[in-house]
Amino acid sequence: MTMPAPVAATPSAQPGNWVDPYRAYNFKLLINNVTEGHFTEVTGLGVKVERISYREAGNNSIVRAIPSRVTYPPVTLRFGLTNSVDLWEWLMTAVEGRVSRRNVSIVMLDAAGATEVLRWNLVNAWPQEWYGAPLDAMSRELAIETLSLAHEGLQREAGGGGPAA
Repeated sequence: MTMPAPVAATPSAQPGNWVDPYRAYNFKLLINNVTEGHFTEVTGLGVKVERISYREAGNNSIVRAIPSRVTYPPVTLRFGLTNSVDLWEWLMTAVEGRVSRRNVSIVMLDAAGATEVLRWNLVNAWPQEWYGAPLDAMSRELAIETLSLAHEGLQREAGGGGPAA
């Protein structure tokens, strides 16, 4: 009787092996498969599952919890002001009451900035809030605008995921 060959563990599964975390500055934003703008910051990626507490029948001392409504906070994008009007026109559709929902992907890149390692997809996103760049004649900073996106869901994919449709 022969014994099966041992299965090789991946390096990240080995105790004591250091796995270098991804760099927060290597990312890009895709809106309907198009890389948009030069984004300096993305915040608000998250999900909240509310809980309902109830007492178990016949046992008043134990309080159980079950999941309830799921909500997604708005995702806020900060980007350098350019002469591109694409994001502004998308915002104006919401201002006019015609919401144009788009699929948005935030793509995390490797340390070299070349290969996709992780992706978050915002489902049916639309612009809900915009703030213009603070202007200061005494400053040498970049003009950074802020745009917040409402969305209906958040998906996470490992590297190499498909583009937002």
